[in-house]
Amino acid sequence: MSGLENIGVKIINPLTPQTDGVSGNADAILHELVALLETYIDSGENSAIDLHSLPLTPADYELLHATLAEGEVHANINAVGNTEVRETLYPGVWWLTYYNVEGDIVADLLEVTSVPEILKAPAEDIRDGLVRLRDLLTQME
Repeated sequence: MSGLENIGVKIINPLTPQTDGVSGNADAILHELVALLETYIDSGENSAIDLHSLPLTPADYELLHATLAEGEVHANINAVGNTEVRETLYPGVWWLTYYNVEGDIVADLLEVTSVPEILKAPAEDIRDGLVRLRDLLTQME
């Protein structure tokens, strides 16, 4: 044998929360947001972090909510479940929470973009709106 069996090994579970319940993942996410904002500024590339897929503790969520806070824009979208879109205190960082029809969270995203795609009207919807508005004006004449 090579003597590897004589090397002391300490196994640390990185997913074990510290005494305050914060795992360290919220801090990593905040640093990732800095990098994503820099990329967005440099290239215009949109990006997202799927919080629902990460091992976050309730304390991690509290830290993220407290740090990112709420900005000036908050929108609710009702289509096959509710979606909350909240601008954070940091322009370009949006918190999107998607719910199913039962009200369970199915996705929780931090998006880095000027405006989340879900808030943009599709061109076809805009054309339909134009037709309806023209029809209304015609009826009013």
